[in-house]
Amino acid sequence: MANFAVILPAAGRSTRFGGRKNKIQVELDGRAIWIRAVELFATRPEIVKLILVINPEELSDFKQKYAANLMFMNVQVVAGGAERVDSVEAGLKAVPNDVDYVAIHDAARPLTPSDVIDRVFKAAQTHGAAIPGLAVTDTLKRVDPQSHVQETISRAGLWQAQTPQVFRRDLLVDVFARRSEWSTQPTDDAQVFEMLGHKVVMVAGSA
Repeated sequence: MANFAVILPAAGRSTRFGGRKNKIQVELDGRAIWIRAVELFATRPEIVKLILVINPEELSDFKQKYAANLMFMNVQVVAGGAERVDSVEAGLKAVPNDVDYVAIHDAARPLTPSDVIDRVFKAAQTHGAAIPGLAVTDTLKRVDPQSHVQETISRAGLWQAQTPQVFRRDLLVDVFARRSEWSTQPTDDAQVFEMLGHKVVMVAGSA
């Protein structure tokens, strides 16, 4: 059976969450969001490594506050970087070389159904890279800086990307080794693969 490591980036400052404490520490029905996100993977037999990536400024306090949880779930905590992609790279450096696949899942997404994880894990093993998502169903408008509608954009073939995004470890290591070839700052992990010409398969996610 193929094995997997999971990197959970959580080094953001939660500015879209209202500038309060890191949103992953907010409790959802009695347990911190990051704990519930880790629990999605902690009992899966194919998971051999769990890595949580934290803002360096919060690292010491976080380890102290959640020492028991981290030990019980066997989670390694590492310091993240300035951008999400830097945090993913920091997590990747902690992945053992004998791991087959790496899943990257937002630590602030604690409710992903297990069947979505099943689908994307299976697709990654078949294709080398896979992500879950939702087909766009809303009407899309492009507007100018003055908020004037310029055009209606066809939604055909458009999907909203979700996580976990799963990749063969050797491919993921290779694309990060080629950062100098990236054409732009990626906004999700699959975009790194796209920029370097690797195929990524989309599977059905969940609203």
